[in-house]
Amino acid sequence: MKICGLDEVGRGSLAGPLVAVATVLSTQCSVLKINDSKKLNKRQREKVYRELMDSGVEYRVETITARQINSRGMGWANKEIFRRLIKNIEAEKYIVDGNLKLGILKNKNVKCVIRADATRKCVMAASIIAKVTRDEHMRRLHEEHEVYGWDRNAGYGTKSHIEAIKKYGTAKYHRDVWVRTVMKNS
Repeated sequence: MKICGLDEVGRGSLAGPLVAVATVLSTQCSVLKINDSKKLNKRQREKVYRELMDSGVEYRVETITARQINSRGMGWANKEIFRRLIKNIEAEKYIVDGNLKLGILKNKNVKCVIRADATRKCVMAASIIAKVTRDEHMRRLHEEHEVYGWDRNAGYGTKSHIEAIKKYGTAKYHRDVWVRTVMKNS
C-alpha cells in the first residue's frame, strides 16, 4: 500500500512561511534511521535529509507565505497547505500529523494522527524535509534582514528576535497577528 506522510513546520513562528511536505517512502527509505525532526539536532537532520534525497524518496513541498497568513489566517493556512499536498501527490492512504479537521477530500483516505511525527516513518521523513527546507529558506531571508537573527532562530520568538522587533519594527516576512500577540505579552 502506498502511504503518504505529511507534516508542517513553522506554524508557531513570528516570521517566514509555513512549510509542509508530503512523502512516500520507498523500501530503501524505510530502513533509514529516521526520527522526529524535533528530536534531531541540525547536523543529524541534515544527514538524514541527504540520505532521504539519495534514497529516491517521493516528496512534494508546499509553502504559504507570511503575507498569505496575514491575509487569511493560520487556521486557513494549516488546512490549505495539507489540502494542496494531498491533491498533488498520489497515494492510497495519507497520514497527517496533528488533529486537523481537513473536511472531505474527494476519494482520498486521509487520517490525522496526533504525534504521527514521532511514530510513523513517512511522517518523520516529511517532518525532516520540511524543517531543513524551511531553515534554509530562513537563512536566505536572514541575508535580507540580518537584525532579526533568522539564521539562528528560524523566525521563532526568541528573546533576541523580540528585542530586534522592538528596536527595528517588523519586516514584510513577519506575521502580524503573532507579532502583536507576543509584543503585547512581552
